[in-house]
Amino acid sequence: MAEKRNDDHQESKKQIPLRLSASLYADLAAWAADDFRSINGQIEYLLTEAVKKHKGK
Repeated sequence: MAEKRNDDHQESKKQIPLRLSASLYADLAAWAADDFRSINGQIEYLLTEAVKKHKGK
């Protein structure tokens, strides 16, 4: 039997196609660099924060 990983979040990540304008991509890339994150990591962070805020209402 395979051992279950403790990091279920990592194991259950899904890929989605995402289209962004060139200017939004550039802004996100600069913000991600400021925060020492990849663009993907920055988008995931921002979406996670937005969902937490929404659930807090």
